[in-house]
Order: sequence, then C-alpha cells, then structure tokens
Amino acid sequence: MVAAIITAAGKNRRMKEDLIERGLPVKNKLLFEIHGKPIIILTVENVLNTGVDECVIVLGHFSDEIVPILESLGDKRVKIIKNPQIDVELSESLLNGVNNIKSDFCLCVAADQPSVSTKTMKRLINKVFDEDDVWNIVSILSREESGYLESTKGLGMPFACHSELLRKYLIDRKNNLNPILGNMIKNGVIFYGVPALDELELVNINRYDDYLKILKESNL
Repeated sequence: MVAAIITAAGKNRRMKEDLIERGLPVKNKLLFEIHGKPIIILTVENVLNTGVDECVIVLGHFSDEIVPILESLGDKRVKIIKNPQIDVELSESLLNGVNNIKSDFCLCVAADQPSVSTKTMKRLINKVFDEDDVWNIVSILSREESGYLESTKGLGMPFACHSELLRKYLIDRKNNLNPILGNMIKNGVIFYGVPALDELELVNINRYDDYLKILKESNL
C-alpha cells in the first residue's frame, strides 16, 4: 500500500510579503485559484489520481480556512490532520503525517506544488518498487542531475520512499527537509533523481510571481 502525505502547514510568509508590497489583499497562497480551482485542491487531485491508498493532509497555519475547501473533495482516502503546535518545522509536519498513515510506502508532496503532474508522481513511486532494496531508497524529483545521486543539495519534495525509512530520520528532528535528506545520503540511503517533464514541475508557489507563472503557462 502507498500513502500520500501532503504538507500544508506553512506560514505563507513570503507570499504575504509580496502581497503587501504589491498592495494586494493578504491571502493564503493555497487558496489562490488556477483556472477556477484552489492550488491545494489541484495538488490533492493530482496526488489522488496516482491511485494512492490513503492521503493524509497535514495542516497548521490557516487550518480554519483550508479545512472547508478540502472537505469539498468527498474522497474517502483523504484524512485531514493538524499539527499539535502551529509553529513547527517541515520535518515535524512530515513526521505527523507518517505517524498517521498505515501504508508501508509514502509519497510526500508540498501543497504548493500543483504543477507536479500525476505522471511524475507515479514515476517517483514506481522507481521505489523497481529498486532491489525498496527499504533503502528515496526517489525524488531532480532539479539538476538525474539518476543515482551523490548529493541531495537543493532537493526537497516531492519524493517517495519506505515509510519506516522516513520515520527513522524524522524522529527528534526539528529542521527543514534538505539537511535531513543530506544526513540520509551520508548514511548510505540510495537517492534516485527522477527528471521533471517540464520546467513548471520544478516551481513551488512561494512568491506571487511563482503563482503568476503557473497561472499563465500551465494547462492545469
């Protein structure tokens, strides 16, 4: 079984800065719409279309605004959870997600990645199962080099791996993701970089210009 963990607990800090600078109303970026759908819904739909058995969405900041949007999905695989504390690092949100799934394998995606296609997410999952040592591989969207990697510099979500492998490296860690990935590769975990289908798959919507780029160039 494969579970998806979608992290949607951030502060919206960089987007808030941009909106204030532009004189625009402050709004949670995950609720911005692209062709009529909120960003978070587009991301969740892409994830669900991979055929995952369960989908845990981890909330923190702005949860009161996000929950009603997610409840409209009506998919029994979706489980909405909240971090016990609001101000936590990404590693803590991911651990909360891992602790709330039943599946042996997980696909981890950030909610602000609506342009990562279902096809690419499936490729991430399939690469884990193609490896002989399924318990010791992280299949991750590559940003420069693809194939077997010697460094995790600059890498983050989305990625797929065995749930217990991820849990092992998240326990008692309060950090962003990249240092944890770096620790994993130093300890002999196999990393495989799956190439993006196009440039847009590499865009996380952190800034307002990121949103405008996806809005203009994507066919979501």
